[in-house]
Amino acid sequence: MRLRLLVVAGPSTGRELLLERGTYRVGKEEGNELRLEDSTVSRTHLLVEVLAHGVRVTDNGSSNGSSCDGLRFQVLELRPGAVVRLGRSELLLAPVEGPATAPESSSATRWGGLHGKSLAMRQLFTVLERLAGTSADVLLEGETGTGKERCAESLHAASARAPGPFVVVDLAGTPPGRIEAELFGQLEGALGAGTPGRTGACERAQGGTLFLDEVGELPLESQPRLLRFLERRELKKLGEDAYRTVDVRVVAASQKDLAHEVAERRFRQDLYQRLAGVRLRLPPLRERREDIPQLIDEALTRLGEPPSLVSPRTRALLMAHDWPGNVRELLHVVERVVRLGMPVALAQLPSTPEAPSAAGLARDAPYKEAREHLLQAFERDYVCALLERHRNNVSAAARAAGIDRAYLHRLINRHGLG
Repeated sequence: MRLRLLVVAGPSTGRELLLERGTYRVGKEEGNELRLEDSTVSRTHLLVEVLAHGVRVTDNGSSNGSSCDGLRFQVLELRPGAVVRLGRSELLLAPVEGPATAPESSSATRWGGLHGKSLAMRQLFTVLERLAGTSADVLLEGETGTGKERCAESLHAASARAPGPFVVVDLAGTPPGRIEAELFGQLEGALGAGTPGRTGACERAQGGTLFLDEVGELPLESQPRLLRFLERRELKKLGEDAYRTVDVRVVAASQKDLAHEVAERRFRQDLYQRLAGVRLRLPPLRERREDIPQLIDEALTRLGEPPSLVSPRTRALLMAHDWPGNVRELLHVVERVVRLGMPVALAQLPSTPEAPSAAGLARDAPYKEAREHLLQAFERDYVCALLERHRNNVSAAARAAGIDRAYLHRLINRHGLG
């Protein structure tokens, strides 16, 4: 397995050193194979030996010492996933990404607010478990609705910063002219007489985690100020003369392909490299369909409802859908199920005509058509169960469901259940 040493925290975050057999030097002096622009690191701070059986690191008599998992060491054997701290910098020993390298997978099926038994999610959990013990900044990539904010919040909750604030900035929803004030704050009157002062998100996140949602929407003219903040953790309010230092971890998220945005000159390459020191991709729901039953059950439990509320036939339809809105869309559908009321247990479900099969949700069908197909199947399931529960007493069934009797009659006629 090929390995690399990746700087995941400190002034040189994003730099990496590919490791082959031999000895490498790490420090702040020119000539080191991995040079760290960190004043708290010694000139040649660490020696890294790549041996036949693994990687050995030796503290080279540094001033501030070297540590791993909070313990100082002189000589240490490292395994992939280990994080070594030198001064303000942290180095992650990681496999080189490529088709021949299979990431380890956790045995857990949930991590914080994330759920999934699929291989893709368990591999994600493994990386998150390791990152939680570091202060590394992270870039989360993935389609809308894949759970990037939930991932960021879970990472914050599992870290030593959990007692501190978790501050969210929605860059897509903030007017371009207000972004810098939102991030860094402003003094009273900075934007004209009578404009109030405000504390920016970067300062509000002191001691905690700052989540920059949809960082790909940041205007080009604001990107240099964010880059400076990421490199130095210093901010200056609009209208202020002096910079101040804050201690925050930054987790950014984007549904855009930032590498493509860089190629199109819509995003600065240096900012991208600074953000992408540790990149994680959250897989879309269509790539992990086996997680859908668990997500349904988790949502029902959270809403105080039993798993039997969603029948096996409806579950099959839900698993067949491509979910362009991903987990967020699935949860909205489950909430709609709960709002309509609770059907009987599975053992009491009537024998009904065959519902549209999973194949009926053709992958190439228009989204609205496929969605309506799925919801109609649920509606029929629900009405059948409701009538069975109340022995075909329409008035009683309507009262139990909290709907008008005339509306229930329309549903019965629509689905041919009269």
